[in-house]
Parts: sequence; C-alpha cells; structure tokens
Amino acid sequence: MPNQTLADRHITLDALRGFAVMGILAMNIIAFSMPEWAYVTPAAYGGETLADKITWFLGVIFVDGKMRGLFSLLFGASMMLIIDRADAKGERAGRVHYTRMFWLAIFGLSHYFFLWFGDILFLYAAIGSVAFLFHKWAPERLIKWALIIFIVGLLFWAMQFVGLQVLQFFATQPGADPALVKQYQEVINNPDFAFNTSEELALHRGSYSAIVAAKLAEWHEPFAFILQGFYETLPLMMLGMALQKNGFLLGNWDAAAYRSWINRLLLPGLLLSALIAVWVMASGFDVITALAAFMTWTAIPRMMLTIAYAALLILGIRKLAGSALLERVTAAGRAAFTNYLGTSIVMTTIFYGYGLGLYGHVSRLGLWVFVLAAWTVMLLWSKPWLERFHYGPLEWLWRSLAGGSLQPFKK
Repeated sequence: MPNQTLADRHITLDALRGFAVMGILAMNIIAFSMPEWAYVTPAAYGGETLADKITWFLGVIFVDGKMRGLFSLLFGASMMLIIDRADAKGERAGRVHYTRMFWLAIFGLSHYFFLWFGDILFLYAAIGSVAFLFHKWAPERLIKWALIIFIVGLLFWAMQFVGLQVLQFFATQPGADPALVKQYQEVINNPDFAFNTSEELALHRGSYSAIVAAKLAEWHEPFAFILQGFYETLPLMMLGMALQKNGFLLGNWDAAAYRSWINRLLLPGLLLSALIAVWVMASGFDVITALAAFMTWTAIPRMMLTIAYAALLILGIRKLAGSALLERVTAAGRAAFTNYLGTSIVMTTIFYGYGLGLYGHVSRLGLWVFVLAAWTVMLLWSKPWLERFHYGPLEWLWRSLAGGSLQPFKK
C-alpha cells in the first residue's frame, strides 16, 4: 500500500466529501421543487412526459441514496479522525464528540423547521451519538455488526412494505377474499398513501410563515425520520469508521484492491437497481410497489453502489491528483457543511413562493439546469474562500460553538 501523509489522507476524504455534497443535490432537487411523493414515484407528480420518466429511471439507478450513503460513510470516517485528534491532544473524546453532535442537532432542527423538510443533519447527530459507542471496535467487528444491523432493519421494513405488496396481490385477484379486499381498501384509502399534491403546491407556493407553521405543526417528523433511517444510516456510519481504520477511505489501499471491490459491486448493484426501476415502471408506478422499492428492495443495491462509488471515486481522485478540478472539488468538500445548508437556502428561495415561486413548474429534466448551476457555484466559491479563511463560514461557526470559543478564521 502506498505511503501517504496525513494531509494526503485529508485530501482524499475532502475530495470524496466534495463529490458527495454535489451528488446529493441531484436527488434532493426533486424534494426542493416538487411535492414530497414525487421523490418516490413520478405518478405523484412530475411524470407526465417520457423525458420525466427517463430522468426518474436514471436517478433511481445511478444516484438515489448512493450519495447520501457516501455522505454517511464519510461522517463515520470523519468522526474517527476527530476522536483520534482529541485523544492525541489528551482531550476527552466523548465530550468533544457529543458537544459536536449537540450543536449539529441544533443546526439540523433549525434547518428542518426554518428552511427545508429534507434535513439529514439531525438524523446524523442522533445516529452519530449512537455510533460513538463503537469507536474502539476493530474494523472487522464494525463491519460484521454493521451488516447484521442493516439486515435486521431491512427485514423489519420488509415485513411492512413487502407485506403490503403481498396483501395487494391477493386482494386484487379474481374472487379474492372480501376480508382481504376490505383490508386492502383501508390501506390505499389511508391518508398516508394520499399524494396531496394540491395541498403541497398551495403551501410551498405560499408564504414563508405558512411553510414554517406547517412544519412546526408536525414537530415530530425529524424524530420519526430517525426511526426510518436508523437501519441504514448507523450501519453506513459504522462501515465508514471501519473503512477509515483499515485505510480504505484514506486512499491507502492498492489500486488492484479498489478495482476488486468495484468489480464485485458496481455492475451487480447497477443491474439490480435497473431491474427494480423497470419493475416499478411496469407496475404503472403503483404507489405500493414504488414505496416498497424505495424502502426495501433498493436498499441492498444502494449499499453495494455506495461502496463501489467510494472505491471508484478514490481511483479517480488518484488520477486527478494535482489538477485544478480536484483542488476545487476538495475545497467544496472542506466546506461541505456550508455548501449543504447553502444549497437549501438557495433552492428554497428559487422554488418556494416567498422567492421566485418555481415550485412545481420545472420538469425533472429541466431541474438539471439548477443542479449544474449549483455545482458550478460550489466549485467557484469554495477554493478562493478557503485560500483566505481557515474554514467555510458554517464550519467555523460549528467549530466555535462546539469548542466553546471563537476559532481562528482569517488566515
């Protein structure tokens, strides 16, 4: 394995984080610009044209959940770096970590209630608080238990959503048991399965105060999201901790080892994702089929592709070493916290009624104009900013709050 300095290792992690924070917008843009159910199925909204359906299809295969997964891996890896740094300084690692998680939770709740419902920061703060309990484990133990937690959680959700598919199948057969038919009708008539697109369109095309009030009325949602995301996010963080410890995410492995994991995971993961997407399309984007695919069927290929993408990107980072493009991606990764929250500020202002009011007016394909523009801005501002300042603006604020004192800012 090639020798790398600590700085080189940070460059690898920062570059991965840069790619992740850019990539996550490719799917988040749907939730910024359309009713929530549009993310799960184009039958709910934004699926009128062939271009819309193709855009959804490609997103499910190549993007959906994979960049968030990469973000989760990197969160676990970064957590280990901070713990190691605290230990090296003789500080109490637990105190350092949980102080950071407390302030991250505050940022996350503020983000959710006052900017955008799709926040993941509160989820990361909550799950990161659990992941710390395993920080002394060896990589092999972390990987084993990450997979066990993932499989148990997946089976739990499969009992619910695959169970709904089984109910749907038997209740829609000729001569179906009337009791099953009645149970199925109760399910599909449940308000939780109603798209409510007209209500969401009216809300998000309206005033800022109305949007905030609606989220405050559903104050429990960030906590419910923890239960929904636990089975996938905790294992990914644990894998990130393991892959930091064994050098995978630091770029310390031989190129052949990375290629081996790419060969094992990339094409099978893409093929499984494509088959599931075709299945959902063949169902006519049926809501139960789409939801089961989103919550359960795509989880395994999503995990496979998260690891494969990490390996692929690490090899790409090696190829791009020293290039102007990699320097800008790395800078975007160093300022990922600011870029993530900054994206929410910009996109909600563009799409919500208190801004440009484009909510629900842009096609899925047309949204890529905004994605590419946002990527350009991230790449343009991050590097010159970090040439003058130690941290991105929100990175500095988080560090200062967690540290209990103002951190150095200007170089």
